[in-house]
Amino acid sequence: MKDTKGGEPMGGTVRLTAAQAMMRWLSVQVTEEGTRFIEGVWAIFGHGNVAGVGEALHRYSEVLPTWRGQNEQTMAHAAIAYAKTKRRRRAHAVTSSIGPGSTNMVTAAALAHVNRLPVLFICGDVFANRRPDPVLQQIEDFDEGTVSANDCFRPVTRYFDRITRPEHVLTALPRALRTMTDPVDCGPVCLAFCQDVQAEAFDYPAAFFEPRVWRIRRPEPDPVEVAAVVDAIKAAKAPVIVSGGGVLYSGAEELLADFAARRNIPILETQAGKGATSFEHPMNFGSPGVTGSDCGNAACEAADLVIGVGTRFQDFTTGSWTVFANPERRLVSINVHGYDALKHGALGVVGDAKVTLEKIDAALGQTRFAAADARARSDWHAAVAKVTAAPAKDANKLPSDAQVIGALQRVATEHTVAMCAAGTMPGALQVLWQAAKGGYHMEYGYSCMGYEIAGAMGIKLAAPDREVICFVGDGSYMMANSELATAVMRRVPFTIVLTDNRGYGCINRLQQECGGAEFNNMYKDANVEVQPEIDFVAHAASMGAHAEKAAGIADLEAKIVAARGRDIPSVIVIDTEAVSGTGAGGHWWDVAVPQVGGPERLIKARERYDANAALQRVFN
Repeated sequence: MKDTKGGEPMGGTVRLTAAQAMMRWLSVQVTEEGTRFIEGVWAIFGHGNVAGVGEALHRYSEVLPTWRGQNEQTMAHAAIAYAKTKRRRRAHAVTSSIGPGSTNMVTAAALAHVNRLPVLFICGDVFANRRPDPVLQQIEDFDEGTVSANDCFRPVTRYFDRITRPEHVLTALPRALRTMTDPVDCGPVCLAFCQDVQAEAFDYPAAFFEPRVWRIRRPEPDPVEVAAVVDAIKAAKAPVIVSGGGVLYSGAEELLADFAARRNIPILETQAGKGATSFEHPMNFGSPGVTGSDCGNAACEAADLVIGVGTRFQDFTTGSWTVFANPERRLVSINVHGYDALKHGALGVVGDAKVTLEKIDAALGQTRFAAADARARSDWHAAVAKVTAAPAKDANKLPSDAQVIGALQRVATEHTVAMCAAGTMPGALQVLWQAAKGGYHMEYGYSCMGYEIAGAMGIKLAAPDREVICFVGDGSYMMANSELATAVMRRVPFTIVLTDNRGYGCINRLQQECGGAEFNNMYKDANVEVQPEIDFVAHAASMGAHAEKAAGIADLEAKIVAARGRDIPSVIVIDTEAVSGTGAGGHWWDVAVPQVGGPERLIKARERYDANAALQRVFN
């Protein structure tokens, strides 16, 4: 019998619009813990989704909540941060209208793709029946009638589908969730939903809406690959472990820490992997590569075996392939995806990080290496303490970013999570922030300016018991700040430390290191008639946040502590100087310098570049 009243089943089928079917189906997709995998939907409505998807979301709002964002890109950033904090075991959907609403989310899709994080993009699309073409905001391809603006999502999503008939929902949705819950293919999904099809009715099988449990599998490694890696470890004299985000996603933190301690193998944490091991762990030697610690990079340079666990070996991690300097070094890569496991000629083992480590550990027997250089590690901690120390009380100069980090470090608790995404702070935090377990969240796969505030909200939504501290520069704040209003409306408390150095200080330093003149990064070097004096306190307060300016480092510490009692976001602005970099650690990064055409500073920069490039030794 077919239902014709209200969409409730009266027999074998349920008559619903395609959009209604989508939201009803999403509401019953659950995790092994019994919670919805798609917890809810971020939405900004327009003519391409308000009538179809919007009506369906209202219809099922009691079982699938909808949240209003301010910008399509940043509400997607919030969804991505939520999924990362939940270790990819829960996710959000994001819906927009056609045209600019959809293309605003392409950057966020790329961010999720690079970081291997699940988010469901439900994008309004053109009319499948083509009767009113071209509709408002439609992009017309002069040579291809099936193309729309949403095809921009194809290279930046793991699965793309265009729903041009209502029955397509029956296959598109399971494929989408399969991708998002697969540890190998995990990433963003785009369902381009033709706006007329959203409103079309179909008789869906009632069984389609039965609850379904999605399990995150743990792929077992091949025994031959495990044996080869075990042999390589046994033959090594000075191995190091590079710990990536896969350690967190597989829940291998405790195992890896114990494995390293029993075998005396230093752990170096990537941006994605930082926080898996407490900074106090005796085998935690900090970070590798461009934003590496001194002791970590020294261990990398001496290593004859580099064991990557859940990392994609991005250029910052490898110092653009100059930090692993031992001519005898070999590369091992443990990764759930064969693409990552076999990069750069690595001896790869494809499998879940936790399961694979367990098997390698069991096969290694009593293998143990010479004691790691504890002195180098203690020297490093002393160097961090020095550059992050509070300035002298009579110091008549602006604080550095390192001193701002030190302020938070001194008042942080075991529940504090430091987060960021772009500018000076990501590198400074990786080198200097002493993370307790789980106390770090960095979007550095795409290093997307504007992720910070929305991302902080997403973290807090996923982990309401944690204190979330968002570091954001004035440049990133100006680029995307509107979700601060969303956090105020939803009463999502977190603290923003806004460092104002009056421009893009990080890139200004890089520009000079590459031999360039100071140009177009700091306001003072830009082609403007008037230097802006932006009142960030007034701006944040106008959106309802608690906003104030710190008079200095001591005042910043006090204000961070005071913010813990509020139920709305707190914004603390502090003026900082733009000249100093991290102040400790670091390594070369391959940023190409012009070969000809410059003054002496450019010639010298090119000479330095050529000398470092000659040291690049890519695994092959």
